[in-house]
Amino acid sequence: MSKIPYAHQTHPEIVKRLKRADGHLQGIIEMIEASRPCLDIAQQLHAVEKAIAQAKKTLIQDHLDHCLEDVVGPLAKGQRRSIDEFKEITKYL
Repeated sequence: MSKIPYAHQTHPEIVKRLKRADGHLQGIIEMIEASRPCLDIAQQLHAVEKAIAQAKKTLIQDHLDHCLEDVVGPLAKGQRRSIDEFKEITKYL
């Protein structure tokens, strides 16, 4: 399989978000090792989950907005309906 660069405008934002989540995750490990209250740990875990989920959502939306458009190419408005609906519904994943 050849490696084709797939750099998109949102990738730096995604990397920044994931690095922040990684830092929080390291903090959570320290909290567990320090026997911090479970509620505090659960709150931090929730924040990390949300950050990762948002990074994934941003990546998928960016892929659909750019890579899918490149494959499909220009279409008449009537032909675009299914593509546009598909892109819209993925926001609810």
